[in-house]
Amino acid sequence: MEIVVPGERIGPCSQFQPGLGTYTRHGFVYSSLAGYKSVSSGDTPGSQQLVSVCQDSSRQRVVPTPGSIVICRVTATNPRQCKVSIVGVGDVSLKDSFRGLIRKEDVRAMEKDKVEIYRCFRPGDVVRAKVNSLGDAQSYLLTTAETSLGVIYAESEAGAAMVPISWEEMQCPKSKVKQWRKVAKEQAAES
Repeated sequence: MEIVVPGERIGPCSQFQPGLGTYTRHGFVYSSLAGYKSVSSGDTPGSQQLVSVCQDSSRQRVVPTPGSIVICRVTATNPRQCKVSIVGVGDVSLKDSFRGLIRKEDVRAMEKDKVEIYRCFRPGDVVRAKVNSLGDAQSYLLTTAETSLGVIYAESEAGAAMVPISWEEMQCPKSKVKQWRKVAKEQAAES
């Protein structure tokens, strides 16, 4: 059995009929789960094959789903988006990371047109985000458009952990240099 991941193209709709764990988009069948691809032949000769994706019930896998809170590390930025590597879902650390994107319009809920990615995220930052949806090219689309979402850890050029001083600034405790970030509001510890 072949292993597939969310967003992986399985084949054309002309050849496959979508089953459990799959969806169609633009004439192709894609996997919506991480698991094993299962193909069963159609009822009549020449009919489409039914394709489904099944998860191995003996091993629990954690994958980001729409609405999940994820922890990710920024890998690259450009004026339109920020590329991240998802390293945790909820309270669970992932063995393997997933790719994600934070688009410019998904950074803040207000004043979306004034967002400048380089003033919100920098490579190496650790970010708390929410999964919006599964995007193209096997990347999750993420948002930080809530006060509890944004940068939770950043390192200064001096190598120190930066301290949040407002919702849009962090400061190095060693050099006192301030840098712009989309800072996540600290969540109260649950007791």
